Parts: sequence; C-alpha cells; structure tokens
Amino acid sequence: MSDGESWRGDIKARLYERVRERGYESITAFANERPTASLVALAEELGREDVAGVQVLSALLYEAEQRRQVTRFVRDVLVRMLSQSLPDGWPAVLDDANRFKVAKALGRWTGYTPETHQKQVDRAGDALLANPPPPGWRPLGPDDELLRTLLPDEDA
Repeated sequence: MSDGESWRGDIKARLYERVRERGYESITAFANERPTASLVALAEELGREDVAGVQVLSALLYEAEQRRQVTRFVRDVLVRMLSQSLPDGWPAVLDDANRFKVAKALGRWTGYTPETHQKQVDRAGDALLANPPPPGWRPLGPDDELLRTLLPDEDA
C-alpha cells in the first residue's frame, strides 16, 4: 500500500463496491467464504493498493453489530488469528516457541475484540490455556464446536 491510498476517499463505499464486484452482498459474506484467511489477505484480495486489514475488520464488526452477531464475529477473528499463528493447528507441546505463537494469536485476538466482549474473551483464552484442545486442533470457521462452547452466542 502506498501513500495512504487506503485512507483516501469513501472507504466504506469502496469496500462494498469491491465485494459486490465479486458477487457478495456484504463484507461478512465475502469473509465467510475465506474463514481462515487473515484480515490482511482479505484486504489484499479486495485491493492491494487501497484497502487495509483494519478496514475489513471494522466493516466486519459493523455488520456483526447490525446483525446482532458480535460473538460470532469474535469467534471469526480468533479463527483468523489461530490460522496465522498456528497454521499446523494447536501444538502438542507448549514449549517456549509454541507458547509465544499461542500468546501472539490470543493477544492479537484480544486486541481486536470489542470492549463489550472482553470478559468473555479473557475467560475463553484462559480456558484454552488451562485445558488445551487436542494437538492439531484447527478451527476452520467461527461455528467450530469447541469455539461455540467457549463463546456461545449471546447477542440475540
């Protein structure tokens, strides 16, 4: 991205124009087809020169709030963070290197979580560390059974 092009013009209109060009009604529908893609990868697919990952994140949160699906959004972001930091799934051993990868994923996830869901995310992160999932566990989307147990839908 050059010269802040992603911050020029009507960002929201640009995002919706790009997803409609690809046959989607919403940013959420576009992202749902790519449940393990990073926010940066989603942004690059929509416009390497003028779309930023944080803009995609913001649009996803906005749509989740409108649909009363913020908890699902929170799970979605965790899937993306885990896919980036732990591409081979949950480690069998939490040695220093793997502990760092897990902490990085959970830390970024916490940072991207809206204030309204921070307590649930803290509890879910603690639960994952206290009772780790099976080695190789890789959630492939926000409706993963374990994630729904850790973060049940409460938005309705």
